[in-house]
Amino acid sequence: MITEGMNIADRYEIIEKIGAGGMSDVYKAMDNLLGRNVAIKVLKNEYSEDVNFLTKFRTEAQSAASLENPNIVSIYDVGNENKMHYIVMEYVEGITLKTYIEKKERIGYKEAISIAIQTCNGIRAAHNKNIIHRDIKPQNIIISTEGKVKVTDFGIARAATSNTINSDVMGSVHYTSPEQARNGYVDAKSDIYSLGIVMYEMVTGRVPFNGDSAVAVALQHLQEEIIRPSAFTPDLPISLEKIILKCTQKSPDRRYASVDELIADLKKALINPDEDFVVLESVPLREATRVITEQEVEQIQQGARKHEELRNDPPYKERDEHRKAVPVEEEDDEDDEAPLMNPKMEKAVTIMGIVAAIFMLVVVVLILGTVLDWFHFGKSGKDEDKQTEEETNKVEMIDVRGKTFEEAQKLLNEQNLGIQLEGTESSEEYEEGQIIRQSVEPGEMVDKNTTVKVVICAGKKGFALPDVKGKDEAEATGTLQADPNNLVVSVSYKYDATVKAGQVISTTPEAGATVHAGDTITVYVSRGSEETEVPNVEGKTENEAKSALRAAGFNVSVSKKHDDSVAEGKVISQSVKDKAAPGSTIKIVVSLGAETTYYSYSAVINEADDVEKGGANYHVQSASIKITAGGATVYSTQTSSFPKQISVNGLTESSGTLKIVWTYVNDEDDGDSYTEVETSSITFKK
Repeated sequence: MITEGMNIADRYEIIEKIGAGGMSDVYKAMDNLLGRNVAIKVLKNEYSEDVNFLTKFRTEAQSAASLENPNIVSIYDVGNENKMHYIVMEYVEGITLKTYIEKKERIGYKEAISIAIQTCNGIRAAHNKNIIHRDIKPQNIIISTEGKVKVTDFGIARAATSNTINSDVMGSVHYTSPEQARNGYVDAKSDIYSLGIVMYEMVTGRVPFNGDSAVAVALQHLQEEIIRPSAFTPDLPISLEKIILKCTQKSPDRRYASVDELIADLKKALINPDEDFVVLESVPLREATRVITEQEVEQIQQGARKHEELRNDPPYKERDEHRKAVPVEEEDDEDDEAPLMNPKMEKAVTIMGIVAAIFMLVVVVLILGTVLDWFHFGKSGKDEDKQTEEETNKVEMIDVRGKTFEEAQKLLNEQNLGIQLEGTESSEEYEEGQIIRQSVEPGEMVDKNTTVKVVICAGKKGFALPDVKGKDEAEATGTLQADPNNLVVSVSYKYDATVKAGQVISTTPEAGATVHAGDTITVYVSRGSEETEVPNVEGKTENEAKSALRAAGFNVSVSKKHDDSVAEGKVISQSVKDKAAPGSTIKIVVSLGAETTYYSYSAVINEADDVEKGGANYHVQSASIKITAGGATVYSTQTSSFPKQISVNGLTESSGTLKIVWTYVNDEDDGDSYTEVETSSITFKK
């Protein structure tokens, strides 16, 4: 689903939806690459699923993209994304001619001629490149805010239509030419007819033919005469009215031969609107009694009931009223005063009148009999002439099987035959896009302007591509090449650390995709891990080592430990020193520096019983206890209570000195005391 702000092709940013049609939706978008607004026409899903239509659509759009004219909406780009097919074209700020007519009800003749001339300029540019629009209508003509006229959708109609009239083309059938309505050969004069209908609508505010079904309207294009536009617009200049009537002649031969001729008359009408200079050819008898083809008869039968209902529609009533309003010349009053005719002469005149009436009746019967094939006389000279004439109106059907639609269309058009796409089918005999069947067999004689229906190859019968991922190369190749697959296998090798060497990584197309016998499948086989040089990071700091290894495409794992020989923060060692697969993990060990050993010491100090001075009258008053290690005091206390428990932890030296200073006092003589120092070396425990 397309939403506002969505990006197409990473370039076109959708702004808003600005229109919708039978086959597409139109969006305003910003071209972020060139910084300009564009219009994007996105095909609806029912068209995006038709491979043959898409091929024709792209061809026609690319052809139309070659048109460069100020009166043509330019096509910038054609593409597809995620099964969404689109055309990028010039964005024109303005409204369609259809909307413009509806707002104004009818357009003045000078403005109508100006719009018609600009439209003709665009159509002429396309005709000069052999591009027929096929769908000229007010909806495809844009009036910009500056008043410039631009024609859009050149070439797209050719891809979108199968030259049939049905219920979903009511918007276009009002402007279709008779040859389009009967699926006949279409050329530049068909666009001239459609433009004539557009001009008719501009000056009258209505289309000449209307009805409640597409078939009913198409029948009117084939059978009914157009009401003169002056019946609805009395002040319409005679020159413009005749231009419109000449454009809308049933027979292409009686229309303008080219858009150049039409432009010349339009310009002349702009200067001398009331001059009667447009020449309309009279309808020859042969054309008036043209034999209707079987296809036309079938169409007429289908729409007959609808057609009868149209007799009550306003346009028909208005036509009858118009015809009734035409004055009938009365007999001259002088006839009443003339002398009576001689009776013999009166009888002769009466007989002549009866003969003339019988003659006229015979002529009418013969004409109807010729049209409806009532008579089956023996071969006379006239019959032979008629047979010869019929034979000249027939052509021998050619064989278009194996040809593309465009190739067949060109060949059939040269034979005055039309072509219609009937559908698509899979085929093992023909290539995709080639015609595999035609409705008229080669060599058969058919009427000119017959439409030949064709069926196009949609490709060979497809099947889902088997999944061979993880299989050995030989097994995978055998699976794909064996019957009934019969696929062509192309093997490509690449490194992949996650897939064992010799096994299939993936395929192109992917497993499950629809493929056909004879398609080439690329199988990607793993070579295992691709090994590259691993940088030597020993002796580097932790950050330096990480940067070097990651830059080489490796992952890094860090652990730390003490090492007396490597400074703290630098790499002691690495797990791989030569080569490894990119993406693999290299382990490094970072030094915490020299490891520190901690010691402890504990002992019980008992009261000294050795008194060197004073004899038995002295006793220990107190003791000062100190432990030193590495030149520093690590423990110090003084006590008079014994035994004394001492304990020291977290020592970084393995040995030290214990120094006790004993203080003795005389029990009999207060104040008489002395000290004695006891020093010993001690060893600490880890």
